[in-house]
Amino acid sequence: MTAPLLEAVGLVRDYRTPSRIPFRRPTIRRILHGIDLQVGVGETVGIIGESGSGKSTLARILMGLEAPDQGAVRFRGTDLFGSDRAARRRIRPQIQAVFQDPYGSLDPRHTIGRIVAEPLLAYGVDREARERRVLEALGAVSLPPEAALRYPHEFSGGQRQRIAIARALVTRPALVIADEPVSALDVSVQAQVLNLMLDLRTRFGLAYIFVSHDLAVVRHMAHRVLVLDGGVIVEQGPTGPLLDTPCHPSTRRLIASMPDPPPVPLSGRSRDVVGA
Repeated sequence: MTAPLLEAVGLVRDYRTPSRIPFRRPTIRRILHGIDLQVGVGETVGIIGESGSGKSTLARILMGLEAPDQGAVRFRGTDLFGSDRAARRRIRPQIQAVFQDPYGSLDPRHTIGRIVAEPLLAYGVDREARERRVLEALGAVSLPPEAALRYPHEFSGGQRQRIAIARALVTRPALVIADEPVSALDVSVQAQVLNLMLDLRTRFGLAYIFVSHDLAVVRHMAHRVLVLDGGVIVEQGPTGPLLDTPCHPSTRRLIASMPDPPPVPLSGRSRDVVGA
């Protein structure tokens, strides 16, 4: 059996709200209850659930932005939170993120070249290599070299999300965690960005964790799906069978709330073989 690219074991996350009354203990609300998941090389795992189910909290932990209260996240066998600083520094470039808002995630004060190069600056990559890899990343998302000299306000929402994807690609990651990456875009633009992500998966052997509330998007992107409800994985399995014949009431409720027909027209390329 092939070892997973990323593995999460027993993840628990509590949020503490301080009491306004002196000497009273803070209120503790458990967001994640012992989450286990695995992602294989070149695999896309969808995480779905209603608002407040814990999807984004789980994504932040898997990105390394937030530590769990219990449990471990291992990337290629190395603990993301329990390892020494040098080990974590080696892991970080291999896990990148694409966020929901293509307008808020790009610093308007910097050129696109500077924005895409930002992860490389953090790891001390020299200027010549940075410039080369920025142009490679922009080319991979079908943006011209001259885009590096322009500023975010000069681009549309779909183009900005392509820039965000280029920034994720510039470190040559093995895993990209996408948290609602197309929900702020028009439907026709959503299809273009999602098909780009499918092409990149095939071209670079990327694995994705795809967090979304949109089941039409997840159906076309993911090989497997995990359903979160109240911070618990209530159902999981291959995408088609799970969404066609859901077993848990939470999954059935989620499917019933989705528009029909699916709002995102995508090509059939989504169901390619893992690692193709």
